[in-house]
Amino acid sequence: MSDSILYTRDGALARLTFNRPASLNAMGFEMGRRWRDLAHEIAADPSVGAVLLGANGPAFCAGGDVVEMATSGATGTDVTDAARTIHDGIRALVSSDKPIVAAVRGAVAGGGLGLMLTADYIVASPDAKFVSKYANIGLTPDLGVSTLLPAAVGQRRALRLLLQDLTIDAGTAQEWGLITEVAADPDARAEEVARFWLSGATAAFGQAKRLVRAGAGRDFAENLDDEARSIGTRFDTDESRVRVAAFAAASRTPKENR
Repeated sequence: MSDSILYTRDGALARLTFNRPASLNAMGFEMGRRWRDLAHEIAADPSVGAVLLGANGPAFCAGGDVVEMATSGATGTDVTDAARTIHDGIRALVSSDKPIVAAVRGAVAGGGLGLMLTADYIVASPDAKFVSKYANIGLTPDLGVSTLLPAAVGQRRALRLLLQDLTIDAGTAQEWGLITEVAADPDARAEEVARFWLSGATAAFGQAKRLVRAGAGRDFAENLDDEARSIGTRFDTDESRVRVAAFAAASRTPKENR
């Protein structure tokens, strides 16, 4: 089994950890296939309640492995196929009902931005840096960057990152909406976020994530129909009935005491 991405389980928490620190966790051909396979495994597993995405080493992800592309004799067709493989995994996780939190340290570059933005909640260290670098090597965005980046920061800021040789720090990334928060220990904080999801109505968090992610690419009326179906389905679950009844009881108590 490949160790380019480590996959472990802690109860309902699934951990995905990029594990090519010597290559700044750049996504090579084999790593891309492992990413796709693990993404589909997680998305299809009803026992997974939350996902924690992290990385070993000094960088979160340097994007695609350009060195491997340049030295392996790869053709444009090979690169397209590799991108589609990774995209398949991104699509599986983004469209799933599994809430994902990412713990980010160090550099995030190129396609690493898209992999990071697969997460719904992103915690970065104060020294984290974010950069595009596509145009510097004559390539175009991949790994979801052209869609996920403007969805996170807006089109103008996305274009500024992609069309300039610009590096932004963690504070700016948070201000722009590229990340959710900055923490001295992003791994500990990311686990805290995941544990919060798992300690509550996990399925409701997952469906909320799914609705928001799906809504960006659908007709408004379709989104409203999906919302209506989803809330009705949740209302009929035992968990929701218990929680709704408790909320209603708590809401009545102050009035009855007056």
